[in-house]
Amino acid sequence: MSTGAVALTLALGAFVLAEPAYAAEPTGNDKGASSDQQGGGDQTGIYAAARIRYSGAVAKGGSGNVASSDVNWTPPPCWYAPYLGAKDFKKKMSKDIDTSKNTPGMAGTAGSAIGELERHYEDDFGWTDTPGYKDYNVEKDGEGMFWAGVENPDEPDYLKRKSCTDLPFWVENGEAPPPQYEEAITPEMLAALAYQHMELPDTEVTLAPEAITKVNLPTWAWLDDAAFDEVQATAAINVPGFNIEATTTATPKSLTLDPGTEDATTIPANGECPIVDGRIGEPYAKGRADETPPCGIVYGRSSNGGTFPLKASLTWEISWTGTGQAGPVGLPDGTIEAVQDITVQEAQAVNR
Repeated sequence: MSTGAVALTLALGAFVLAEPAYAAEPTGNDKGASSDQQGGGDQTGIYAAARIRYSGAVAKGGSGNVASSDVNWTPPPCWYAPYLGAKDFKKKMSKDIDTSKNTPGMAGTAGSAIGELERHYEDDFGWTDTPGYKDYNVEKDGEGMFWAGVENPDEPDYLKRKSCTDLPFWVENGEAPPPQYEEAITPEMLAALAYQHMELPDTEVTLAPEAITKVNLPTWAWLDDAAFDEVQATAAINVPGFNIEATTTATPKSLTLDPGTEDATTIPANGECPIVDGRIGEPYAKGRADETPPCGIVYGRSSNGGTFPLKASLTWEISWTGTGQAGPVGLPDGTIEAVQDITVQEAQAVNR
């Protein structure tokens, strides 16, 4: 039976899963991430596909701009989600099977696998942990949905993106998918996808002196208070019998400065300026030139007519709440980076 299962999966991939059940594309497209739940099929109201709806601070053209501080953390490359009701699934699958059976050259092992695929959905042909279906479960239409694989279009690894290739399987309304489908969509996975699509404000550090500073002169750095607003993104699936969602929240945590040269000292020494009293750093005021700023840089040499690339990284604390969660759950911190060109000049004396 295990050999048969492999053959069925290969057969299915040839004509059904060559394109995913639906594409989880970015907000604004008419597929996976559309804000419109476009239904399918007949008068039963069963949707033709479950699509992830994104809302809040999400990127319109694809993945957001926040990078995880944990290099080992990644959003799901693919997942299983509600696809079609029984009648709609029969209409699509039977048509695809007929097309494949009539394709020239479809014989031998491939032709046999197509026949077994047909038996799987029509004649109750199954194997261990994978039951067969009688007439595509049409008698249960409205009581559940067939689930199928979905690719994450923002996953760069092709093999990972294509790894959810199990045959579409039936899930009753209100019940969890069978345990062997570990990639079945969950609120936590939705939270990760909301994280991936989240669009955070750019990190633009205010400096004094601005753009042009002097050797051994403390350069003050701070962020405008507006940068400390909480940011949220939500991902949700809502179809008959299956409704889950997750909201990912990002809160500014600290600012890290990289002067762009080894001949510089950061303040604090580790370059990380924490939030203190609701702000990062402190605006420079006239008459404070001899003071040490709470957040800043002292350059030890000039940029010799050029510039140093000052990199500012704002770290955001990420958490999520969602269906079935009693309270916030932590995710890896996120970072937003920006580079500003700084000119450093020599000077014997400075008056400010």
